[in-house]
Order: sequence, then C-alpha cells, then structure tokens
Amino acid sequence: MEIGSIPSFLESKSILVLGATGFLAKIFTEKILRVQPNVKKLYLLLRASDVKSATQRLHNEIIGKDLFKVLKETCGAKFNSFISQKTTLVPGDITCEDLGLKDPNLVEEMMRELDVVVNLAATTNFDERYDVALDLNTMGAKHVLNFAKKCVKLKVFVHVSTAYVSGEREGLILENSYRMGETLNGVSGLDIDAENKIVEEKLNELQAQGASPQAITQAMKDLGIERAKTYGWPNTYVFTKAMGEMFVEDLKESIPTVIVRPTIVTSTYKEPFPGWAEGVRTIDSLAVGYAKGKLQCFLGDLKGVVDVIPADMVVNAMIVAMVAHAYQPSDTIYQVGSSVRNPLTYDKLQDYGFRYFTKNPWINKDGKPVKVGQIRVLESMASFHRYMTFRYLYPLKGLELANIAFCKYFQGVYSDLSRKINFVMRLVEIYRPYLFFNGIFDDMNTEKLKMAARDSGVDMDLFFFDPQCIDWEDYFMNTHLPGIVKYIFK
Repeated sequence: MEIGSIPSFLESKSILVLGATGFLAKIFTEKILRVQPNVKKLYLLLRASDVKSATQRLHNEIIGKDLFKVLKETCGAKFNSFISQKTTLVPGDITCEDLGLKDPNLVEEMMRELDVVVNLAATTNFDERYDVALDLNTMGAKHVLNFAKKCVKLKVFVHVSTAYVSGEREGLILENSYRMGETLNGVSGLDIDAENKIVEEKLNELQAQGASPQAITQAMKDLGIERAKTYGWPNTYVFTKAMGEMFVEDLKESIPTVIVRPTIVTSTYKEPFPGWAEGVRTIDSLAVGYAKGKLQCFLGDLKGVVDVIPADMVVNAMIVAMVAHAYQPSDTIYQVGSSVRNPLTYDKLQDYGFRYFTKNPWINKDGKPVKVGQIRVLESMASFHRYMTFRYLYPLKGLELANIAFCKYFQGVYSDLSRKINFVMRLVEIYRPYLFFNGIFDDMNTEKLKMAARDSGVDMDLFFFDPQCIDWEDYFMNTHLPGIVKYIFK
C-alpha cells in the first residue's frame, strides 16, 4: 500500500465531521487545523436547532477547550478569524434522513464540495435507552452513509466504531466485518427494521398505559439490554454499534470505506499536549472513585488485560487510514488498541493508582487529603455477590424489618439504600463482560498500515500510533492520572 503525503492530501480538501462535539472528534478537528492550515473547509455537524445554538456549542464545547491552546498560540490574534474561515457549522441531526439539514443551499454546497466524510457521532453510554441508541448508533450510520453517497467528489468514508462490537468473545479477535443480520450467538432473525418496530410498539404501549417519563426511560433501557442479549451482545451500546457497522458494510457499494475500531480510549499521549481528557470514561470512573475514597473494592481479574489506547493515537490512525484509502480505494477494518503489542494488566493499573494518589492525594471539600489504601479485590461474580450480601443486603433486610416494626419510620433511609444497591448491581451486570474480558484485539491491518506509512515516508513523529512506544508506568503516573485530575475531577 502506497501512502502519499498526508499534508498534501489535506490541502484544499473539504471534510465533514459528524459528532463534532465528541472527544475524538475535537482532537481530530484540532489536529487537521494544526497540521494543515490550508485545508479548504471542515464542516462540523452539531446537534442544534439553528446556527445560533450551533455557534454557542462551537465556542463552549469545542474551541473554548484547553485542547485548542496550542493552535491559539500559533494563530495569535488571528485565531477567531482562522476558525471562522476554515469551519462551517452544520446544525443537524444524524437520526434523520439527509442528516436533518434545513438549509438547501448548504446541502447543495456540501454534496458538491465534500472530499471526506468522518462519522464520529454516537452515544457511548452502555446503559442507554434503546430507542436513543438505535437512532444514533445504528440508523445514524445508515443516514450518514446515504448522505456520503450523494457527494460527487467523495474520496473516502471513515466510520468510527468500537472494538467491543466483538461482545464477549475470547482469544484473538480478528478485524472482521459483520454481515447484515449476523449475530454473536448464532440466533437467527436479527432484522434492524424489526428492531425499530419493537421500539415503536413498546413506546406506544407505555404511553397508552400512562407511564411516567422515568418509567419509560427505564423500560427503554431494559429493552435495549434484553434485545442485545437475545443475539449475544452484552449491552445496548455495542449491539447498536455492531448494527451500525452492518449498515455500513451492506450499503457502501463502491465508496472507499474505512471502519476504525478503537479499544478503551484514554487521554492524549503527546498531541497537542500530553494528558488532555474529557468526560469520565470507563477506567477513569474507577480512578475518580478510588481517589475520592468511594471505591471500597474492585471486581475483576487483576491479571486480565485492559486494552487502552491514547486518543491522539486513535486520531492519527484514522487520518493515516483515511489518506491511504483515498489514494488507493479499498475497504478495511482497523482495530486500534494495545493488547497485542503492549498489553497492560489490571494489577499494574491498580498499582499506578495507589502510588499516584498516595503521593498526590485528592483534597476533599473539607480541605482534607483523602488517604487511599489497597482495595479489596473480588475475583469472581460469586465473591461479589457474597460481599454484597454480607455488607449490604443483610443490613437492608434488617432495616426492612425495623421499618415495618416502627410503622415505616425508616422508609426514606430504606428506600434510599435499596435504590443504591439496585443501581450498583445493575452497573456491575453491565460492566461485568469488560471486568472479566478474555479477548485480545488483533491489529494486523493497523500494523500493516503503520509499516506502509513508514515505508511511504509519512512523518511518524507527527502521525504516531504505535502502542509499543508507550511506557505504561510513565504514561499513567506522569500523563494520564495528572490529566484526569486536572480535566475531569470536580
């Protein structure tokens, strides 16, 4: 595979970025503007009712972030005019046909000018309402691809998925595609139109029953988990992302298409500066809970591999793949992770957290440092259930009896504790597949891409995505943990 000059490819190109306020999308946008200021235009699609609200989101959620400070320093006083010149805000909604675009002139311009379409729009909530996840992750992928096919100059379509569309597979997980209707457990009958019908009927039924908004939300969450498990996926997020991939594979026709599947995405490794992060991601929620003294135990296999990859490496892999497939059209899936070439285990992660927060304790709202200790490790679901029974469920049963004896005097306390226990049990069930995950993500296509880029003279210091170069101890102790303390801790 021959890869031409990446800055030369980006020069005078028009790129549509969907899901522009997302974590990876912001890093992608900043990188393109920084490495090739002569890009013609970045069309940034944001969920917004009009240009005014889209502009507010641009300033509050994208360019107002620290992420853009390097670009601001480079541009100086010309930063705002540069952003204005190089970006066009597109108020839209990928859950609608033609992306919900209301300005016919803008639609015509985009279909005439776009060279690249990059779909980063998604809901990444594992416990999302099924209707919401199906609209965004599945139907959204279909609507974006259908729009891309109308763009007369289109050179490549990039769809960002997740490596965890693999479900709970074990061993080496290959970079294979999903056929329409394919399931993980072999159960036949998966039909996306039928899934939409099931959602519609359930919503109608709930509304006819006069269900409260809270009850409808919970019922939609439960439905998502139920439908996912019917076909072998552990949660709504990965199920709807897998169906999104099915649409891409089924509908792409002759369009050069790249599917990028990152693993667990962490803070930036190097660019635009080390340690930038946003939003509490999977493993960061553990770090936040631990540092604040709220994490009493850990459920999982400490010798298990946790596949993490810094966000800037994911974006670099996306850009290199995008250019490679625009020059030489073909369709490939790239899994971007670290578990094959530089595996990290949960016991190392636990050690880094203990050492970092012992040396740099979190100061609580009372102004006192939170002292962290070695947490109790529960290495099976059976040990977790025993722990919960003795620590919480027996006391809850006692409180229930006392509540009855004292004419519901303890009703508020009982209800609150019961609700919290149910919440924890649900979260554990949702995250269980990842805490005991025994898969390793093959990245042979990504490795071939890296070698082709190097052989083609691509600047691998600028477009680095080799996980082998990461010293995990140095990264977590000096980059990632300080980064999430700065940008995520509240």
